Amino acid sequence: MRRVVPAFILAFAALPALAQPRPEPPATAAAQPPTPNVVVTPRGAPESFAPLVRSLLPAVVNISTTQNPQGRSTTRPDAPEPPQAPPGSPFEEFFRDFFNRNRPPGQGGDVQPQRPQQPQRRAQSLGSGFIVDSSGIVITNNHVIDGADEINVILQDNTSLRAELVGTDPRTDIAVLRVRPAQPLPSVPWGNSDTADVGDWVLAIGNPFGLGGTVTAGIVSARGRDIRQGPFDDFIQTDAAINRGNSGGPLFNLRGEVVGINTAIYSPTGGSIGIGFSIPSNLAQGIARQLAENGRVRRGWLGVNIQQVTDEIAESLGLRNGARGALIARAQEGAPAAAAGIRSGDVILRFNNQEVREMRTLPRIVADTNVGTQVPVVIWRDGKEETVTVTLGELPAEQQQASATPQQPTPRGDRAVELSGLGMRVAGVTPELRERFRLRPEQRGVVVVEVSPNSPGAEREIRPGDVIVEVQQERVTTPQEIQERVERLRRQNRATALFLVESQQGQRFVPLRLAAPRQGSPG
Repeated sequence: MRRVVPAFILAFAALPALAQPRPEPPATAAAQPPTPNVVVTPRGAPESFAPLVRSLLPAVVNISTTQNPQGRSTTRPDAPEPPQAPPGSPFEEFFRDFFNRNRPPGQGGDVQPQRPQQPQRRAQSLGSGFIVDSSGIVITNNHVIDGADEINVILQDNTSLRAELVGTDPRTDIAVLRVRPAQPLPSVPWGNSDTADVGDWVLAIGNPFGLGGTVTAGIVSARGRDIRQGPFDDFIQTDAAINRGNSGGPLFNLRGEVVGINTAIYSPTGGSIGIGFSIPSNLAQGIARQLAENGRVRRGWLGVNIQQVTDEIAESLGLRNGARGALIARAQEGAPAAAAGIRSGDVILRFNNQEVREMRTLPRIVADTNVGTQVPVVIWRDGKEETVTVTLGELPAEQQQASATPQQPTPRGDRAVELSGLGMRVAGVTPELRERFRLRPEQRGVVVVEVSPNSPGAEREIRPGDVIVEVQQERVTTPQEIQERVERLRRQNRATALFLVESQQGQRFVPLRLAAPRQGSPG
């Protein structure tokens, strides 16, 4: 059993022994000044948040939505659950009778024919929002109002105003509402989320579990979190308590500026465990402005499929000095990137004079660039940097899938060949293999027909049915061409070979470790 030590015991243990005289320091030739204790005072730590909260609360609102259950198409995480009483408690039977009494016919529950049929209730959801313009512009999350038939904004004094939906952006989960107040409303300003440092104080105000005007305090726990919610993830993580119903509410700095929109939590139980995520204000503000002005968002579009540059891929491409960037797995036919000459195997290092430190930063930089802008793009190709100019298009409403690029004629050679040291057997594309692995009619390349366990190919999750399209950025159409390129790399003492592999999920670059070929094996 882990022993818990009371805090007051630790505090007293740290005090000097008062009953005993302090020993004299040993005599020295020259008296040394005592070393002062260094005390770091937290920057901006307030004695109380109350004055700030009083000024902010009037601009934070509750969002109430209703929806006809028959038309319900989505399940929102903010939708309140029916109250649950502990088993055996005096309220258990009361709650069961109440909800069975109001349950629509055909949805289970106790049958009570003696009671008249109750009118069907409309589903109701509660979330949060905040006013950014005194004329009545309100910001919230898209998932708070998604699918709603009616939206109401409830002010701090419980005044309820019917809201109209100005626009939504599901990709960033932002929605803009407008209300028509009789007089100007209190509002809060946007802040600069880039200045919110890890460790800074923040306040979250919202409507958790329908309890309006709730304030929690914490710090910025981390920056730039990718929680796999979309291509533009760049969340602020905070330990300020955020629960269901806080969605759409503001995250404030100590200047009373909105630095984030509280959107998601990580929780195994559904309650706050101190890991909440907010959309940075620098991302949200531009989206909200476009929605308020145009009702929709226009984003820049490059038209590429990208992947992360790993250490092995960087070595294969000869990238120096720790350079990374975004590796182009495919440039979509007819898209702006392909029109500018960007092709598969290029690595984008800088876009519009902004460094691309890793793959996931590129979509955000491109999306934030105005449609139609001509921008310089620095790429890594054939062992050196090149600069091309791209004219950005507009990101389609739905992300287009990369189309298949016509390849060269059907390769010669259909005999299965073992790739020595790689643990794979490959063959040219034949009608039999095309049918066996359900390959596209126009598919070209070399088909993987067998992968040995614990081999370099298996380590990189290459599977039978995958098609090898390129080796070291050179197109291959026969097993013999793969062997020649691999042997050439071995003679150059290269540790890895860069394969472009196509599967049912799309194309990706795979760095394969060049193990020495087994003695007596072919090739």
